[in-house]
Amino acid sequence: MLENGKIGVRQFTILVFLFTIGGIILIIPSILASEAKQDAWISAILALGIGVLVIPLYRALGSRFPDMSLVEYSEGILGKWLGKTISLLFCSYFFVNAALTLRSIGEFMTTQIMPETPIQAIFIIFLGIVIMGTRIGLEPLSRAAEIFFPCVIFLFLLLALSLLPQIKIENIQPMLEEGIKPLFRAVIPYIGSTFLELVVFLMFVPYNNRIQNIGKALWIGTLMGGIMLTIISLLTILVIGADMTESQVYPSYVLAKKINVGNFLTRIEVMMAIIWFLTIFFKLTVFLYATALSLAQTLKLKAYRFLTLPLGMILVVFTLVLNPNLIYIKTFNKDILIYYSLTYGLFFPLLLLGVAVIRKKRESGSEKEI
Repeated sequence: MLENGKIGVRQFTILVFLFTIGGIILIIPSILASEAKQDAWISAILALGIGVLVIPLYRALGSRFPDMSLVEYSEGILGKWLGKTISLLFCSYFFVNAALTLRSIGEFMTTQIMPETPIQAIFIIFLGIVIMGTRIGLEPLSRAAEIFFPCVIFLFLLLALSLLPQIKIENIQPMLEEGIKPLFRAVIPYIGSTFLELVVFLMFVPYNNRIQNIGKALWIGTLMGGIMLTIISLLTILVIGADMTESQVYPSYVLAKKINVGNFLTRIEVMMAIIWFLTIFFKLTVFLYATALSLAQTLKLKAYRFLTLPLGMILVVFTLVLNPNLIYIKTFNKDILIYYSLTYGLFFPLLLLGVAVIRKKRESGSEKEI
């Protein structure tokens, strides 16, 4: 194996949780409110209910090939050339998602915190840390996630409790004012940018010390992340209203600015920023790690670590070319990302599982005839 580390079920669960909320926690209320208005929190619940339906598919693939990663059994199922083609496509999918994640980091920093800093500098500095996290391997990365997990939970609870005095119930009324169609329209980009991306964790199945609990880890991690995103969406609507949520690029960050407890505890949006920095670091690291590992396994290389620096350098340039501005990113996320994610997060896994089942039945039939 290119990766010799092993992680536990709890560590895997925490990685899934941090990955689920990484990056999207700042923008998900705006995405949902743009279609569902004050019913954005209902759309969040619907998206969670629909999104977790892909987990049995991923669990079935992982349990059928417990000693192989996604790209390794793609070649075994579909044959050498078609399998390698699918593996390289998965590699490109992870890389493109890494670029989208990196761009969101640069946009947030240059618009909210460091407006005079060139976005390229933000990319290089943050990516340097991510490359270090990728090179040290999966086991130390998972341990780091385990250490930072309580910090994320504590800051989120502090944020939610501090906002309770600002809640206005009338902001979510009237419910279902425009019917249920807007609710499902809001669900589509949410699923594409969150739940279908969990296919990346099929790259890490062989490195778990309890393969039989992979499905449970995916379920718990995804549900925890989905519940947190639902709560953030609900709080945003309740505190700043649907119109302001829709108009803001980072409504969760604006939400944190509204905290005012006794005119003493105010403007502590740094809590939301810390949650975002920690979770998006793990999301970007997982994508870059999967890119390097999948490329090394597809090309039958002896190591993946030497690929991380070249991939990081390419990623900086690719991010600028792929995402020229914020408007383009919002259009891509709203209109294109769902089809892109459905291809890799649903269609290809279904294809692999279907072919694997058919081949096994044929082999069993041939053995019986003999």
